[in-house]
Amino acid sequence: MRQGGEALGAAERLEMIFDEGSWEKLDIGATREDPLGFPGYADKLRAQREKTGLTEAAVAAEGAIGGERAVAAALDGRFLMGSMGVGVGECITQAVEYAGAKGLPLVIFSASGGARMQEGIWSLMQMAKTSAAIAAFSEAGGLFISVLTHPTTGGVTASFASLGDITIAEPGALIGFAGPRVIEQTIGERLPEGFQSSEYQLEHGFVDQIVPRERMREVLSQILRLHKRREKA
Repeated sequence: MRQGGEALGAAERLEMIFDEGSWEKLDIGATREDPLGFPGYADKLRAQREKTGLTEAAVAAEGAIGGERAVAAALDGRFLMGSMGVGVGECITQAVEYAGAKGLPLVIFSASGGARMQEGIWSLMQMAKTSAAIAAFSEAGGLFISVLTHPTTGGVTASFASLGDITIAEPGALIGFAGPRVIEQTIGERLPEGFQSSEYQLEHGFVDQIVPRERMREVLSQILRLHKRREKA
């Protein structure tokens, strides 16, 4: 089984890691609606918003994790497979900048099918935009914990999701750029068993630790406490 549990929405993930009653959603992530005028895209966005109650496929918040203040963002796979367009890129970028301005550590839960094809080059530009924001945040001494969930693929994997100071994965998650079928068709060879799974990525040094959901808050709070002690030392 690839997935280490049922799919979680962005709000559910944030509720899972933040201390009860400690967090508040950030009012960020302004969108550029349908930048290419892609046929049927505006209607699809409206349908997704009505179905999920979300304005876009990413949500960010500030709160406490085991008593330690942090900013966290989560992609929601229910909204166009968590694909990254201008709205998602802007939400992630603003969350990074907010964490930097507040001097807070940053946690991002990735769950994405990649860049959003209906936005063309606009969606691909978000890879550079989010990566530049993370680079500036890191250069200023910020701590970024990247959490890879099922699936983390495409442009999200090729940008901010792979730039964590610490990279955590959920058990059994699919993590990679192109999917296994595409790779096999391209190279004309069978891939190793479990290729692109969290466990395979851990074995090959792409992730630092695999953490089940029931331990995620505990592990994140430990990392945040250790980071805080290091800053004071």
